[in-house]
Amino acid sequence: MRRSKVVSAISLVAASALVLSACGGGDGDSNDGSTADVKSMAEGKAQQGDTYKIAEVPESDPVTVAIDEAFSAYNNKTADANSSYNNYILTATIIGPFTLDGNNKVLLNEDVMESVTVKSQDPQVVEWKMKDGVKWSDGAPWNCKDFYLNWLSHSGKAEGFNSSSSTGYELMDDPKCTDDLTFEATFTEPYLDYKGLFADQSLMPAHIIEQKTGISDIREVKPTDTENVKKVADFWAGEWKGFDAATMPGSGPYKIKSFDPNSGTVVLDKNPEWIGAKGGPREITVRAIPDTKAMATALQNGEIDVAASTQPDDTAADTMKGLSSQGVTYGSAAQLTFEHFDLNYNRLFKDEAARKAFFEVVDRQEITDKLLKGVLSDAKPLNSIVFFEGEDGFVDNYGERAGQGAEAAEKTLQEGGWTKGQDGIYQKDGERFSVTISHNENERRSRTVEIVQSQARAAGIEIKDETDPNFLKGRVDKGDYDIALFGWSAAPFKAEQKAIYITGGGQNWQGLSDPKIDQAFDTATSATDEAAATKAYQEADKALAEQYATLPIFATPSMWAFRNIDRVYMQSYNGVLWNVGEWERTG
Repeated sequence: MRRSKVVSAISLVAASALVLSACGGGDGDSNDGSTADVKSMAEGKAQQGDTYKIAEVPESDPVTVAIDEAFSAYNNKTADANSSYNNYILTATIIGPFTLDGNNKVLLNEDVMESVTVKSQDPQVVEWKMKDGVKWSDGAPWNCKDFYLNWLSHSGKAEGFNSSSSTGYELMDDPKCTDDLTFEATFTEPYLDYKGLFADQSLMPAHIIEQKTGISDIREVKPTDTENVKKVADFWAGEWKGFDAATMPGSGPYKIKSFDPNSGTVVLDKNPEWIGAKGGPREITVRAIPDTKAMATALQNGEIDVAASTQPDDTAADTMKGLSSQGVTYGSAAQLTFEHFDLNYNRLFKDEAARKAFFEVVDRQEITDKLLKGVLSDAKPLNSIVFFEGEDGFVDNYGERAGQGAEAAEKTLQEGGWTKGQDGIYQKDGERFSVTISHNENERRSRTVEIVQSQARAAGIEIKDETDPNFLKGRVDKGDYDIALFGWSAAPFKAEQKAIYITGGGQNWQGLSDPKIDQAFDTATSATDEAAATKAYQEADKALAEQYATLPIFATPSMWAFRNIDRVYMQSYNGVLWNVGEWERTG
């Protein structure tokens, strides 16, 4: 998720103007808890300057990697499938024009791209030029048709695609393939975040769509071609769930070999058509282990080679740190992922006093201290929705709104017309202040709710806990909750946040609507320079806080450990497999 990680639905974003310089781990002497210099592992072995390609290394024996939740969809860009855990698999199997290293630096992918060029500033014209010879694992060419399909499905101009976001794509005016390897788009207004377009494992195989729909050339399908658009949209949005080898080839260094939906296990093997470096593990098994303590035990027992969790757990962290004598390296780093509460405007939280009182009663410092300190010792509450601490533009908008205590929350409720009932719970217009926090199956989230329940009870607010393993796979995007507890994971940019918070945005599941927020995001995404964009994003951030719509809890640290591999780094957005093709076995 910005996708959202927890399972989060994931938000794709990107912009050269807003790239962070670094957000990596530390060294063995730092206060992040890592047992080695993991920061030195954050760059690709062959990356240079602003470019990346997979380094030449020997082919090695298979590896087994554990992540928190199971893969669910080959097409990760529909609103009902969008998940970090799909991203963690697809990063090795679906290629894009740019990639991110462990420091969240945006790098041109030289394995598949010749260039991405801004040919004109006014109007903004961008050209994506692909390398000749790049192929899907079934032998079909990876080319401009795939870019055109991605635009059609994300543009917002064609019905039926259920795309998670159209941000950026909706500004492209009649984009075209100038040849089989060149895609060109003219933007109706400036768009600084163009480097994020066609990224995030979003380029689906157009040749499969053509085969399955009978359309001879996807490039001839225009948004107004209702009949053919429906054929394409029905397949794009409905048929790329789960995995089917016949219709889901790989374009990266690996392809999906098999998927067991019962166990959540995915096996990757080499893409025989890959034109880049061909080393690294010849096969990768990715297991879903939702219980981080069980994941740590699996590493201890030698059942897995890499444990990679975005669900930090202090007990599991202690176990993994204690395995150094077995040759295990433990790493932790701040991520561009944050845990938060979303309040549903279509239910009790349509009442502003209720929203404000909930914020005031939640002591995020207590949550952070109890749940994160053993994983990342310098963890602290996050006080912005749009910015991470340390980014240019960060302003504390939540420190004085959250955690003010039970007395402040009760005063807010009383001023808002709420009265305390005989059972000690506030009520208004016959409705008790009894709300449910819904989340996926995750022990840390259950512990979070336990802490909040105690805090809220003192203020006459009843909090119920609902654990649903499928909450992030079909409920959250329907707005089926009072309070949603999950995480958003982002590439190091801002543009796609627009879809989460503007009125009617594709990922605005909470029913939030505020003209000030809409205008600020519109101004930010159409800005022509970094300073103007940052100022507008700050205005959006402030307006969000004033709405008491979404309460950030903390930036979620990653937690990973590995043995018998030379270097593994958990990329904030794409997980550990972002450079798996250059892993070398050491034992």
